[in-house]
Amino acid sequence: MSKGTLFDKVWDLHTVGRLPSGQTQLFIGLHLIHEVTSPQAFAMLRERGLTVMFPERTVATVDHIVPTENQARPFADAMAEEMMQAIEQNTQTNGITFHDIGSGNQGVVHVIAPEQGLTQPGMTIACGDSHTSTHGAFGAIAFGIGTSQVRDVLASQTLALSKLKVRRVEVNGNLLPGVYAKDVVLHIIRKLGVTGGVGYAYEFAGSTFERMSMEARMTVCNMAIEGGARCGYINPDQVTFDYLKGRDFAPKEAEWEQAVAWWQSLRSDADAEYDDVVVFDAAEIAPTVTWGITPGQGIAVTEAVPTPDSLTAEDRELAGEAYKYMDLAPGQPIQGTKIDVCFIGSCTNGRISDLREAAKVAQGRHVVAGIKAFVVPGSERVKQQAEAEGLDKIFEAAGFEWREAGCSMCLAMNPDKLQGRQISASSSNRNFKGRQGSSSGRTLLMSPAMVAAAAVTGTVTDVRAML
Repeated sequence: MSKGTLFDKVWDLHTVGRLPSGQTQLFIGLHLIHEVTSPQAFAMLRERGLTVMFPERTVATVDHIVPTENQARPFADAMAEEMMQAIEQNTQTNGITFHDIGSGNQGVVHVIAPEQGLTQPGMTIACGDSHTSTHGAFGAIAFGIGTSQVRDVLASQTLALSKLKVRRVEVNGNLLPGVYAKDVVLHIIRKLGVTGGVGYAYEFAGSTFERMSMEARMTVCNMAIEGGARCGYINPDQVTFDYLKGRDFAPKEAEWEQAVAWWQSLRSDADAEYDDVVVFDAAEIAPTVTWGITPGQGIAVTEAVPTPDSLTAEDRELAGEAYKYMDLAPGQPIQGTKIDVCFIGSCTNGRISDLREAAKVAQGRHVVAGIKAFVVPGSERVKQQAEAEGLDKIFEAAGFEWREAGCSMCLAMNPDKLQGRQISASSSNRNFKGRQGSSSGRTLLMSPAMVAAAAVTGTVTDVRAML
């Protein structure tokens, strides 16, 4: 088993006890909740006569079902309105901080916690959402959990978990122009597979990640779950500290220096032992696009859809299913594939740096006639900052719709949905069948800049030619 890694240190510091099952009872420092997976958890508490043990350690927002066009209450969708009323009531009854629409702090749960400084190194974090791994970018150990586990954290502030193995995923070198964090993580998932990380925590390391901004690191850790890992993290460094300093909930004055010293002590030791190590060269990573029905079915934008004989026996069956569903032929170049919808946003790529990169491509160009293209900021703060920089005007001049903050078409639990066999260029994290709201809709994952390029050309396009 691993030894001396950040994961081991944080795990040990938060261990409350050992359970008869062999699992660890792990204390959870920060619990994030939203409107979709929390109502049933609160109902379970009421049924058992239980209360929230540490309401000050739970923070709530709304994101999944929130409309991004008309946010007037009551919502047109009766179920969405019911969920809104439930989280309003549950947070008020239990004394939990709730960032509602219009508060200035609402947004996608994995965007608002980092931007407010709630997410910090050395924490254990849980949320009823699979992409909670995002917070590992700060050197936290963050788990996506199910509704019954949301109940457990509310009631006891702990989780029963089996300790993971640790794989060091090392990427070294400089990324070439037009290659972003999204391309890096899609490349890793392509190489290691969507189940390659099962039973592991991924420690992303190497000079490539060290050079990344915090927002880029969040993109990488966000999709660790898509590679099968339970969580992904990056050791905290000066980039981390510079991002956190001065944020709402970051330590202040003398406490700041103490916190930084402690955070640095949590970094994986130079002689840390790992259960596995894999190494990649950043120079080999190109703008990457998924062609199939899992995030692992990705290729460089200059490549063709793989042929069956180029795949392993176990991958051929899924590829056959993907060819049929996506209506793409083996050997067909992915570049030039026609697009119907372009979506920029999500907990993966809805931060200010993502919008800036997409705006660079959109500026001076225009969305092709017949294409629906829209931009959804990850939070109300991101929206405000983007508008202060004039990014909204750039997008609108180019023919993009500028929306309110929310999860939007990432998972389509709101009015933003694909229709029929539409094919989307999406900056989100999953391309499963039906993921974006239509049982026959098709999704190509790519970076925000690549989505913008698709919008203004009408097809999958190598963004490097446009920068």
